Amino acid sequence: MGAAPATAILWPAVAMAGLTFLVWVRLYQLRLGEMARKRIRAQALASAADSVRLLSDTRASDNFRNLFELPVLFYAGVLLAAHIGVSDMVSLALAWAFVGLRAVRSAVHCTFNHVMMRFVAYVQATLVLIAAWARLAFALAAAGPPIPNSRPH
Repeated sequence: MGAAPATAILWPAVAMAGLTFLVWVRLYQLRLGEMARKRIRAQALASAADSVRLLSDTRASDNFRNLFELPVLFYAGVLLAAHIGVSDMVSLALAWAFVGLRAVRSAVHCTFNHVMMRFVAYVQATLVLIAAWARLAFALAAAGPPIPNSRPH
C-alpha cells in the first residue's frame, strides 16, 4: 500500500481523544442523573468508596477508566510511528481500526453493556494494537542500529 501524509497517523489519536471526551460527557450525564434521582449531594461522593456505595450505574465511569489502559500503548505507538515515519496506509488502517473497535466497545459499555459484545470488541482492538506494534518493531529493526553521535563532547 502507498504512503500517507506524515501527519495522517496522528488523526486516529485525535479521534481517540475525542472518544475519551465523549465518554467523559456520558459519565457525567449518567452520574448526575443518578445523583438527582437518588437525591445524593455531591459531598456525599467525596471518596471512591462513597461512590461505590451510593452509585449503582458505573458503566461510563468504568469505560472512562478503561480508556486509560490499553489506549496508552496506542497513543505511544502513534507518536512513535509519526516520529520514525511509519505512516503508510497499513499503519493508518490499523490505527483507525483500533479507534473504531474501541468506539464500538465504548458504545456497548456505556449503553446496554452486553459483556460478550464488549469483550469481542476488546479482543479485536487488542489484536489490532499488537499488529500495529509489530509493524513498528519491524520498521525499527529494518532501520538498523542507531548511528552513534560522532560529534565531540
